[in-house]
Parts: sequence; structure tokens; C-alpha cells
Amino acid sequence: MSLRNWILLLSLGAIWGGSFLFAKVAVAEIPPLVLVFCRVAIACVTLHIILRFTSHRFPVQPGLLAAFLVMGLLNNAIPFSLLFWGQTEISAGLASILNATTPIFTFIVAALLVRQEPVRAHRIAGVLIGFAGVLVMVSPSVTGLGDDPLWAQLACLGGAFSYALAATFARRFRNIPPLVSATGQLSGSTLIMLPVALLTAGDWSPFATSAIVWLNVLALGIGATALAYLIYFRLLADAGATNASLVTFIVPASAILFGFLLLGERLDAYQFAGLGLLLTGLLVLDGRILPKKRQTA
Repeated sequence: MSLRNWILLLSLGAIWGGSFLFAKVAVAEIPPLVLVFCRVAIACVTLHIILRFTSHRFPVQPGLLAAFLVMGLLNNAIPFSLLFWGQTEISAGLASILNATTPIFTFIVAALLVRQEPVRAHRIAGVLIGFAGVLVMVSPSVTGLGDDPLWAQLACLGGAFSYALAATFARRFRNIPPLVSATGQLSGSTLIMLPVALLTAGDWSPFATSAIVWLNVLALGIGATALAYLIYFRLLADAGATNASLVTFIVPASAILFGFLLLGERLDAYQFAGLGLLLTGLLVLDGRILPKKRQTA
């Protein structure tokens, strides 16, 4: 990759890693589902403004609008809700690690459920190693020896599984400009989350929410969603999907670093061990660490 692509990749990893930090701060004062609506609504408005100044137009075909609703549900509404709900009890770093299981779930969905990907030995090995890492991380909670609630960790894993379903569903948007599809799915998730936020807001008041929390909400909506989508799609176009997937390894590292420096979070030894196994599994699943077959003339 070029230097420019590496800068985009590292920036994206830092932004998405920071999103777990922004969410951890925000859920302390804003109900999780209300926070999801704020995030997608801010990002939706931002992308619609950007779309207005491009040559693209927002589509109005009923079938495509319905697909945007499904994509918004799978790629925004469900995973954001589960991740924010989980982060009411667990650290930003741990949530980011559990979210890094997305490529494993994506392979399972694509290869075993919809049969869009070939099943090979190294991919099965990668899945098994990755899940071994997950078991190491959640085992203290299962046995009652850990402080992190099991339900919160399972919620984050559920978010990763929803991302995997979205990745498979997203194949139908191949011929649609990325900015349009990103704007469409965020429009869909905003419509979905509006009534949910109204029903779950309780006695929460936006006027009682501190300025620092609102700054984190803006960072989530504008930076970690709207801007991040633009960077990601640019990286996909310039460097390809394989190189763009390297962001999976950067996100938990940046989230752990930010959580330690800014929130004083610390991961336990078993969580670091689980992270090591998970990242090893992702590398094996990806196949890039395997020896290349000798090319014949």
C-alpha cells in the first residue's frame, strides 16, 4: 500500500477505536438506545449534506429503500444497540476486542449459511482459534471468577454477528455508489431508532446532559460514523478489501490504548491472552500469513 493508504488505514483504526471510548463516556448519561438514535441521526444528516454537494442523488425506488431499511437494521441499529448496552457494564477495550470477532462471524454466515464463500482448512482453523480466544475472555464470567457480566460480553458478540449478517446482505449494493449506500442505510437506521428512542428515553433530558457527553455524541456521529464511512470507502477503492480489512487489528489496539490513557481502564491477563488468540485466528482465517504456493510457468 502507498503511504497515503497507510495513513488512511491508521486513521480509520484510531477513529473506530475511539468510538468505543466515545460510547463509554456517553452511555454514562444517555440511555443506550437513545444514544444509538443520536449517533445515526447525526451521521445521517451529515452524509445527506455531503451527498447534496455531489453529483449523486438519493434513490427513491421502493425496493432499494426497503433494502436500506434492512441494511440500517443489521449494520447500525442492532449492533450499535447491543454494543452500547454492553458498554454500560464493560470497558471500551473489552468491547472492541469482542467486536473484532466480526470477520469470524462473517465467514460463518457467508460460507455455512448462505454458501457465498469457499470452506478451506485454514479458515476453519482460524475460526476455531478465534473462538478459543473468546472462550478464554469470557470463561471467568462463566465460572463466576470475573467482574465483567457475561450478558454484556454476549451483547457485544451479538453486535459482531449482526455486522456479519450486514456484510453478507451488503453484496446487493455493489453497483451503488458507496456514499449513496452509506447515506441510505443511515437514513433507514434513523427511521428505525426514532420510535425506539422515544419509547426508551424514560425521564432522560437532553438539557440535563453535560457538554462533554454531547461532544462525545458529536464525535460518534460525525467522526466515528459519517467521516469513518468516507475514509473506509476511499480505502476500499484505493487499496482493496483485503488491505482495508487490516483495520480489524488496529481498532482494538487503539481502543485499549485510549481506554488506558484517558479512562484509566485496564485489561486482565486472560483478556490479553484471549485477544492474542483472537488476532492469531483472524490472521489464519485471512490466509495472509500462510506460505504462498510456488508459481509455475
